This record gives sequence, C-alpha cells and structure tokens, in this order.
Amino acid sequence: MTNKEILETALKQSAEDIGCKAEDFLKSENVICPYHMGENARKYLKQPITCNMVSYGSNIVAAVTEDVEDIIRGNIGRYEFYHCFEVPDMNRLMEELAPRGYKVCFMAEYYLPDIDRIPDLACPYETRVLVQEDFAELYRPEWSNALCEKRKELDVLGVGAYDNGKLVGFAACSADCEEMWQIGIDVLPGYRRQGIASALTSMLAKEIFARGKVPFYCSAWSNIRSVRNAVKSGFIPAWAELTIKPAEIVDGLVK
Repeated sequence: MTNKEILETALKQSAEDIGCKAEDFLKSENVICPYHMGENARKYLKQPITCNMVSYGSNIVAAVTEDVEDIIRGNIGRYEFYHCFEVPDMNRLMEELAPRGYKVCFMAEYYLPDIDRIPDLACPYETRVLVQEDFAELYRPEWSNALCEKRKELDVLGVGAYDNGKLVGFAACSADCEEMWQIGIDVLPGYRRQGIASALTSMLAKEIFARGKVPFYCSAWSNIRSVRNAVKSGFIPAWAELTIKPAEIVDGLVK
C-alpha cells in the first residue's frame, strides 16, 4: 500500500461520512454540501449532526443542515479556511449559532501513517498480539483509550506489553469503517516515558496493514502526549474536523 492509496482511502471515507465527493477535499475553494451520513460512515458517528466541517489542508468542506447553512457559509468565507478552527472564529460562530439552539461539540485532528516512516521500535517488555477473544477481561478504566466497552464488537486487534505477565501497555484498534481501523493506546502511569506507547502503536499499525486495512489515529490538538506518540510512531497530520450539534446534546456531555 502506498501513501497515495492511504490518502485516497481516507478521502473516500470522509466523503462517505458527510455526503460530499472525495475530490471536494482537494479543491482550493471551500465547499458546502447538504449533510448526509452514508451507510458506510464511521460507526461511532452519532446523529443528530447539524454541521461537520472537514479540512485536509486545502480548504473546508462543510456538510450542513438547512437551518445553519447561511451561518456556516458566512463564517467559512470570511478568512483563510484554517482560521475557522481557531478560537476567535469559533467564538463568533458560537454566538451566531446560539439563538438557533446549536453549539460546537467536537474538534479533533486525525493522523494517517506515512508508509515510509513507520519505525521498528523496540519495546522494553515482552509484546503479544491480541485478538478480540482476548479482550473480555480488559474492559477496565486503565484501557479505556484502547478499547470501547460500548462498541465491543468493533474492537478487533491489539498489541500488549507485559512485565512478568502483567499487562502494562496496550494498543488496540476498532473497525470503525470497512477500510480503516482506528488505533487507541494506554500505558500504566508507572511505565510511561519508556517508549512503550510508540513501540506498540507502530507495531499495531503494521499488523493492521498486514490485514489489508488502513490504520488511523485521532487526538485532541491539546493532548501533546498523544500527538508526540502519533508522530514518533510514523503518523502525520492528515485532516481536522469540527462538529456542530444541538445545544442540549453538547451541554449533556459536560462533566
């Protein structure tokens, strides 16, 4: 698999997620389209979604419902597209959305592997490849980034690091869509800063490729530890998303 093929797979998936064309993400001008979640969209995406703005670095593709199209059109056309993901523009956007009952809900950066840069990293502990049947006893808080108890059926593959039989680091992936599997990673606090996370992440990426799938990785931009792990493991920034939902749903997520 080449980097070109990896990117094409991601573009097609993003188009399926929001209802646009894959080539829309590569245009120099912004694109607005009606929001439509395809049958093969990422399985963790949940309705209702009022707007999803996606950028692969050339423009913004904004998939919108009719009731906010005018607001989004005005906002993404005001400045260079990347400013729409910055706080001043988001504040303006939130002010305009509030009277209609909507808020910005999620913002995340996604990473794809550079096939030429995935390293062979040594783990200081024994490693084992795990499959779905091995996960039954691992749905615990310390492995909540690697596994998702609400979607157990999607957790398909993992790599664990063991210190004398004790699991101390765990990378696993979920089959979030047909061609792309998302990686999550956890390392016990006492075992961090030893290179375990990057070793397991890069190992798992190679295991995913061996099964004919594309690994991808997601992180909040402010999660520096996670971003560093992505880069060290051979992943590079590929696209960013900003999602708008009804205000009552967003408020319900506040802990």
